[in-house]
Amino acid sequence: MKKNNCPPTDLRMVIGNGRQRITISLLLIACWLGLLLPSCQERNKATTESTVKNEQWTCSMHPEIIRDKPGVCPICGMQLVKKVENGVVMNDVQINDLLKPTDQFVISSIPVTTITNKSIPIEVESLGTIAYDTRLANTISARVSGRIEKLYVKYRYQHIMKGQRIMDIYSPVLLTTQQELLFVLKNDPNNSSLINAAKQKLLLLGVSEDQLHEIIRKGKPSLTVAVYSNYTGHVHEAGNTMPGQSTGEQTMDISRITEGLLVKEGMYVEKGQNIFQVYNMDRSWVLLNIFPENQALIKKGNAVRVIPETAPTRDFRAQIDFIEPFFRKENKTLAARVYFNNAKLQIPVGSQVKATIFADSKEAEWLPKDAVLSLGIDKVVFLKEDGGFKAHKVETGLTYKNRIQVLSGLAPTDSVAANAQFLADSESFIKVNER
Repeated sequence: MKKNNCPPTDLRMVIGNGRQRITISLLLIACWLGLLLPSCQERNKATTESTVKNEQWTCSMHPEIIRDKPGVCPICGMQLVKKVENGVVMNDVQINDLLKPTDQFVISSIPVTTITNKSIPIEVESLGTIAYDTRLANTISARVSGRIEKLYVKYRYQHIMKGQRIMDIYSPVLLTTQQELLFVLKNDPNNSSLINAAKQKLLLLGVSEDQLHEIIRKGKPSLTVAVYSNYTGHVHEAGNTMPGQSTGEQTMDISRITEGLLVKEGMYVEKGQNIFQVYNMDRSWVLLNIFPENQALIKKGNAVRVIPETAPTRDFRAQIDFIEPFFRKENKTLAARVYFNNAKLQIPVGSQVKATIFADSKEAEWLPKDAVLSLGIDKVVFLKEDGGFKAHKVETGLTYKNRIQVLSGLAPTDSVAANAQFLADSESFIKVNER
């Protein structure tokens, strides 16, 4: 049998070569893995960066607004939400909420507010005009029939004083009564009853005490008798419209104000006929216009600060004396009367004024005016619920500046949308509530 003559040294070489091959293979595998792992990391990092870079943010109300980072909508101010290929992602919003009609549920993230209970000092701004106080409007009438011999008042708005002579009148009745008195005095001077009756008759016909004494002193009748004014003020003929008011549908012609009086010398007047009207400017009215939303705030006795536009430095304090219980023709405001002494101020009648009415403080539950939406008779707010807002009816009261009083329908813990009109811009909401 042939023996293996391979020397032992050859076997060790073979084994050594095998080990070298394994070592080299392991080294190659390690190098390949070392190159592969950074490549995967770079690929994952690039994928992540690409994903972040592709994120977009948009407005749920204005989808044309696209941004690459969170923020607010430049149109409506709402917070931007993340946009994906299939639509807009909104947190805590269910598909059922999105499918509800807009008159039942509105998805939004606008600011909210709550009712506050506080006492608010009420100051109401108002505009008005100066007018004559009709309580001081007087009439000069003819006590007897006769003819105007002399007229001392020539034009409208001529100022006269109490006791001023305004005309001389010839009257057959006055002449006959004077003759009767003089006859009794001459033929029966001791008949005091007839003398007193004749004197009293002349006094009732408008003859003054001084005139009566002058007739008795002279012993002969006066053909004309002077008529004196019992009032102070501006004069114009009787029956004319009060200055500053309208006649029928048209305003009184201003050019007629400066015309002469229609009453002339030589005209005949009848007994009881109104000849002149006298308006006293010493006492005047301020007629303030009170708009419907402020009518419940104003009452008789409220203090008022009045600033005339013709004389801003001559402002004065007064109070509301009367609130007219009706709307003047073609005017949707109530008129509040403020009586004041115009003797020193001399503010022209018809002047425009600005006024501040200091009403009583009002303690109530208030909401911002924008939080309440008016649907005509009904008033609604948008009550905050999970995921959005729901229209809710409330009862309201007074409206003052940017606040409105809530009478019922809300609890102090209820949150409502601060801007109700913003949520009601949907056409479907308006249509549903108009049915």
